[in-house]
Amino acid sequence: MFHLLSKVFWVVANPLSLSVLALIAALIATVIGWRRTATTATIFAFLILVIGGWTTAGALILQPLEERFPRPQDLPEAIAGIIVLGGGLEGAVNKARGGYELNSAGDRFVAGAVLGRRFPDARILISGGQGALMLDGEGDADTAPRLFEALGIARDRLLLENESRNTYENAEFSRRLVDPQPGEAWLLVTSAFHMPRSMALFRKAGFEVIAWSVDYRTTGEEGLGLAQDNAFDSLRNMSIGIREWIGLAAYYMTGRIETVLPAPR
Repeated sequence: MFHLLSKVFWVVANPLSLSVLALIAALIATVIGWRRTATTATIFAFLILVIGGWTTAGALILQPLEERFPRPQDLPEAIAGIIVLGGGLEGAVNKARGGYELNSAGDRFVAGAVLGRRFPDARILISGGQGALMLDGEGDADTAPRLFEALGIARDRLLLENESRNTYENAEFSRRLVDPQPGEAWLLVTSAFHMPRSMALFRKAGFEVIAWSVDYRTTGEEGLGLAQDNAFDSLRNMSIGIREWIGLAAYYMTGRIETVLPAPR
């Protein structure tokens, strides 16, 4: 139920949807003669698009998340495994065409393959099923073997967890599949903005991992002002940042994580 509610909520609550809904409300209000309501709704929609698309608001929302878990300078000599969280593959396209098309979070899989070659004795766990509500696609763990084999990673090194639909299930199902032993070092690979929530959930699941952040969306040097990126990417950054902060708050309030913004140990 939590998965379903979170997906439905975000379909409505993301900035682009809110601006479209506000414009629809403005049109309806105009038709029935509520001019003040129509004006307010139009201004609201306009402000969302301007702030999200043409200012650094999205980058500033993302920065605290991306900077929370920097990649460690030194790693243990022995790495037992590498966990790559799903979300970086185009499930619907790959199911239809049989390839391994990457999306904007595809750095997760590229980094996973790079780490796999750096640590040739490490197992590689791909965690990600099909969590979309409407698109019929292939889960990332089902697509990943084709990609990793193409990048020179032997299939017998891969552990595939293809049932999870969200980050909470990524953590729980990964721990069950791996059964990590004391003293083992596991790397967790996911987008930098997604790492705080992921680390909190893996800790809650009793799976101690080392954060390996990738897929940065900001330089970390943006200040308050006009966007330094194109309008579409700026709006997307704002949407991603708001979703992550809401996700952290929701997971904390439901007891799934122990702190709203976890920190490195």
